[in-house]
Amino acid sequence: MAQPFPLHQQDLESLREIRRNLDDLPGSDFFSSWDSTGADPCSSFAGVVCQPDVGGGLYQRVQSLNLGTGLAGSLGLTGSLSPALGNLTALLQLVVYPGNVSGDIPDSICNLQSLQYLEITSNSISGRIPACLENLQSLHTIDLGYNNLHGPIPANLSSSSMALRVLILTSNFLSGPLPNFDAQFFHIDIKKNLFTGFLPRFPASLRYLSASQNRLSGPLTNLVPLPQLSFLDMSMNDFNGSIPTALFSYDISSLLLQRNNLSGQIPSMSQRANLAAATVDLSHNNLTGELPVGLAGVENLFLNNNRFTGPVPVEFVNNVYGGSLKTLYLQHNYLTSFPVPPGGGAGLPESGSLCISYNCMDPPVRPPCPASAGKQQSRPVNQCPAYNG
Repeated sequence: MAQPFPLHQQDLESLREIRRNLDDLPGSDFFSSWDSTGADPCSSFAGVVCQPDVGGGLYQRVQSLNLGTGLAGSLGLTGSLSPALGNLTALLQLVVYPGNVSGDIPDSICNLQSLQYLEITSNSISGRIPACLENLQSLHTIDLGYNNLHGPIPANLSSSSMALRVLILTSNFLSGPLPNFDAQFFHIDIKKNLFTGFLPRFPASLRYLSASQNRLSGPLTNLVPLPQLSFLDMSMNDFNGSIPTALFSYDISSLLLQRNNLSGQIPSMSQRANLAAATVDLSHNNLTGELPVGLAGVENLFLNNNRFTGPVPVEFVNNVYGGSLKTLYLQHNYLTSFPVPPGGGAGLPESGSLCISYNCMDPPVRPPCPASAGKQQSRPVNQCPAYNG
C-alpha cells in the first residue's frame, strides 16, 4: 500500500508555531491530537485537512485549518494568532471557533492568496481589520463577528474587484462611515457596532442586510432598488424621512425598521402577498396616516408607538382573530375605532397577541398587553381632537 506524501516542511513548522501560540481553555482537549509525538498532522491533527500539492510536488499542503471544535458547550482556545498562519500558502479555509483568542489578526494572513473562507468569531480579537485583505481576490466569506475589533471597514474591501459575497462583522466596536458595497454581496451583517453617517450604495444582488444598533442616519433611499432582498433590519439607528415604497414590493420575510425617526405615511397597498409570511416592525417612529389594509396579511405586525390615525381596518381584526395574523401591536397611536371582533372578542387564538391600548378610543376588547404599554387603556381626551370614546 502506497504511503501518503508527507506534509510540506513549511506547513509543518507553521502548525508547530501556531500551536505554541494557542492553548486549550480548561475543559477543552482540542490540541491533544497535536501533542502526540511523531503524529502525522494530515491524518492525526484535529482540524487539519491536507491535499496533495497542486504544483506536482511529492508532498501535501494544508488546505483547511479549523482551530477548535465548534461543538455546543465547547470552551474553545486561548492565546493569540501566530504570524506563521501566513506561511500556510495553500490554505483555502481558516476557522477559529468561539473561545478566548485575543490580540490582532496578523497581517501575514494576507499572504494566503488562495483563501476563500475566513471565520474568526466570538473570541477577543482586537485591533483593526487588516486593510491588505483587499488583496485576497479569492476570498468569498469574511466572518469576524463578536470580537473587539475597532476602526473602519477598509475602503477597498468591498470594491467590485473582490469576490466577497458574505461579510459578517456583527458586535464589534467598528466605527466611521460605511464604504460603498460594490462587490456582488448577497449577505451583509454589520449590526451592533458604532458606524455613523448615511447609507452607502448596496449591490442589487443583496439578499440579507442587517445594520441595526449603530449610529447611522439620513434617509433610506439607498435601499432601492434591491430586488433580491429577503431580510432587512435597520432598527435602532437615527434614520429619518419616509419609508421607500419599493420596500413593500420586495419578496421579504422580515422588514425591521423600529426605533428610528421615520415619518410620513405608509404607501397604500391593495395586495401584499409578498409579505404574507413576514414580520414587519415599524414601531417607535413618527409614522402618520391611516393603517394600510395591505399589511393585514403580515404574520407579525408591530406598528405601536407611532402617530397613526383613523379606524383600524376590519381586515386586521378578521386576520388576528382568524389566526393568520399572530401578533398585532397598535398601542400608543391615535386610532379612533376598532371593529368588534367575531364573538365579541372572546375567540382570540392562544397563539395570538393583540394590543390596542392608549389610542383615541375606548377599546371594545382588552387583551393583555406587554408591560411596556402601560396600564392606561385610552389616551387623555385633550390629546385626541377626534376622540370618539
